[in-house]
Amino acid sequence: MTSHGKTHLPTKLCLTCGRPFAYRKKWRNCWDEVKYCGEKCQRNRPKPIPAGLAQA
Repeated sequence: MTSHGKTHLPTKLCLTCGRPFAYRKKWRNCWDEVKYCGEKCQRNRPKPIPAGLAQA
């Protein structure tokens, strides 16, 4: 009997901390929309740059 690991699961990079995180079963219906590795990174996500400052 062989053990299957989590190496075959898709991964993404967290937009806040930049660390890779792997697919979870609870994200099966919304994996394309997941951007952050956890609640802490989601709460501390980077602030969007105002439109006037982005062009400067």
